[in-house]
Amino acid sequence: MNINMKNRIFVLYVLILTAFALCGCGSHGLSRYNPTPVTVWHCYDGAGALKFNELVADFNSTFGRENGITVTALAMGSAESLEAALFDSIAQKTGSLDPPDIFQCSPDTAAALEGKAELVDFDDYLTEDEKLIYVRRFLDGGCVGEEGSWKLFATAQSTQVLMLNKTDWDKFAAQTGADTDSLLTWEGLARTAADYYEWSGGKAFFGHDDLADYLIVGSSQLGSELFRVSGDSASLGLDKTVMYRLWDSFYLPYISGYYTQSGKYRSDDIRTGDIIAMVCSSARASYFPDKVVTADGVSYPIECMSLPLPNFEGTASYAALSGGGMAMLKSGTAKEYAGVLFLKWLADEEQGLCFSAQSGYMPVTLESVKPDVMSAYLDANPADERISSALLTSLSQNEAYIMYTPAGFDGGTQAHAILRQTLLTFAKKDRDRADTVDYDARFDEWYSDIANKLQECCE
Repeated sequence: MNINMKNRIFVLYVLILTAFALCGCGSHGLSRYNPTPVTVWHCYDGAGALKFNELVADFNSTFGRENGITVTALAMGSAESLEAALFDSIAQKTGSLDPPDIFQCSPDTAAALEGKAELVDFDDYLTEDEKLIYVRRFLDGGCVGEEGSWKLFATAQSTQVLMLNKTDWDKFAAQTGADTDSLLTWEGLARTAADYYEWSGGKAFFGHDDLADYLIVGSSQLGSELFRVSGDSASLGLDKTVMYRLWDSFYLPYISGYYTQSGKYRSDDIRTGDIIAMVCSSARASYFPDKVVTADGVSYPIECMSLPLPNFEGTASYAALSGGGMAMLKSGTAKEYAGVLFLKWLADEEQGLCFSAQSGYMPVTLESVKPDVMSAYLDANPADERISSALLTSLSQNEAYIMYTPAGFDGGTQAHAILRQTLLTFAKKDRDRADTVDYDARFDEWYSDIANKLQECCE
């Protein structure tokens, strides 16, 4: 073979290698020279949204640039707003946005998408060995549908905790001998709220941010699954005795003036001094106010304290996992592989610890979810005290409690909306007539009302 022929072959070889590099062959179609765009819709807010956007920018400038991926993140407001926009985009309604590649998604939304859009099964991209680094129950919470396919990739999880205005609690405790141990159960919390009402001259003590979680988790804790889910459908599992105990533990303290709800969130009620204790998501810890401003203009600084979620006396300790996960629309293109790489990067220990410390969400790897690992990280990377307190409480709770993830079903979103409002509506209506209300008759009315409405969600 002459030299010219050898040179021609060498040049051809170089051109072939260059073509492979440019087209991304051997890397699932990804190329540094022609980055694959990935759009992510999320409903993080406040500190969580800020940190998520920072992480996306970090990904794009490091791992994403090296691997030919560019992520664009869009904050869609509330979970309800995201879901509405998602269904509009999938249905290609006039004026709707293009569908995202990845989106935050609850098990209920995933179930409702059945037949409307196909979601990526992450088992197609991660081996069983790769999955071993993650908390198993976080993965299991993302398995949906008849076959229990892994459609929701949990990159962060939240749970509910009890947050306390420590400044005003200390005044109350100093004069009455009240102890935070009394707040470990719903019954003890109600008794403490009654004592606070008497001590304060008629002020409410407590408010709950999400009564749907209270009713769903409480029902399961008391031995009756509120929704019996099979595949994407559900049947109603109301137990009247269980529902009466749930009713009794909220309705009676509320109409007696011990509990209240005025603002959109209970952090609003803490800020105005209307309550001093609330149950909220660990992801909303940053909204806990640093001062109270009363209606008559009195203002004073306050400290916060985080405590475990109360449970019912005589039962195992339960708490809900929320935050859903990230779902991905199936496309059969390089976007799927690019999206999986982004989610794995986001869930890794370094990014997980960083996001958690700034948002209140729990990380998802077996190592990063350990309270001592997070505590060490916070020592080296000081964060907002409110978030740190709620986060460490939720991580300890994650070890000690049965962490409950309600299964999703088509109609579940509507069922949650009903559960958030019905008990509160009855309690608010009866607040000014606590001495004359027919307690058992009102329970029967509520039970009938909620049974009928929830049955419609299951049909």
